[in-house]
Amino acid sequence: MSDLLLARRTVAWMAASVCLVTFLALGPASDSALAWQDDKKAEPPAAAPADAATPAPAAAPAADGAAAAGDPTAGAEGEAAAPTSESLLTKSIGSLGYFFGPIFLLLSFTLVALVMMNVLQIRRDVLLPPEFVDDFEDQLDNKDYQGAYNTARDHDSMVARVLTAGLTKLNRGYSEAVEGMQEVGEDENMSLEHRLSYLALIGSIAPMIGLAGTVTGMIASFDEIATATQVEPSKLADGIQKALWTTLVGLGIAIPAMVAYSILRNRVSRLVLEVGMVSEGLMARFQTLGRGKSAGGGGTAPAPAAPQE
Repeated sequence: MSDLLLARRTVAWMAASVCLVTFLALGPASDSALAWQDDKKAEPPAAAPADAATPAPAAAPAADGAAAAGDPTAGAEGEAAAPTSESLLTKSIGSLGYFFGPIFLLLSFTLVALVMMNVLQIRRDVLLPPEFVDDFEDQLDNKDYQGAYNTARDHDSMVARVLTAGLTKLNRGYSEAVEGMQEVGEDENMSLEHRLSYLALIGSIAPMIGLAGTVTGMIASFDEIATATQVEPSKLADGIQKALWTTLVGLGIAIPAMVAYSILRNRVSRLVLEVGMVSEGLMARFQTLGRGKSAGGGGTAPAPAAPQE
């Protein structure tokens, strides 16, 4: 069981690492592809004057002279008019800057780590392993109550901890055992939801950080309008672009966080309910045994001894 769980966790972490490396590699790869496309587009127009000059050889000297005279200005205008292509990743990094960029990067890594940790933890094989339930039930069928207690005490799962709490208080009565199981079940449920709450926290603060970037970008844009005698559209667009990118990245982090939180919380509720039903069903055997003993004139049901240090 432990080897299988370790293998699954290793595969999950490797898949997450591959996805992260692929995402980070998209930026430089797209930059190279766009630069190569720009170079290929710039090559055919350079050969066009030679083809156009072949039908009229007499006019070639004059055209060459005019082209030579206009080459510096035309080249400068062509270079100035050529747009620079950037990938979305490059634009987002440049717009977020050195303040919002590391914050969003930290939130992204934290979000991925929390999702992976909760996905690996909130599973039926971890909280309610069927092998443990079968072993515990077999020991109850064989009336090996002390062995059942030892099995539950040594097993690391939610249902085992719940059953251990109930078996420890079984000497005080069945109602006390059920109350002990409920207390431990509520504590385990709170522990699971506590880890999930960090996903909700990221989903709440990421849009707020994006809103802070939006306000900062708009302030920079209006400051440029207020201080400049002649507003340059490029400088004005920098602040607006920063405002839009911070909002977009903040929402891009918050939406997956809230979706993951909702899905995992529903899974926690379902599995906790199943653990409660299975544990109460197993403990109900002691109640039936106690009633049988009382009807036959005997004492209460035998209970395993309390754990000894």
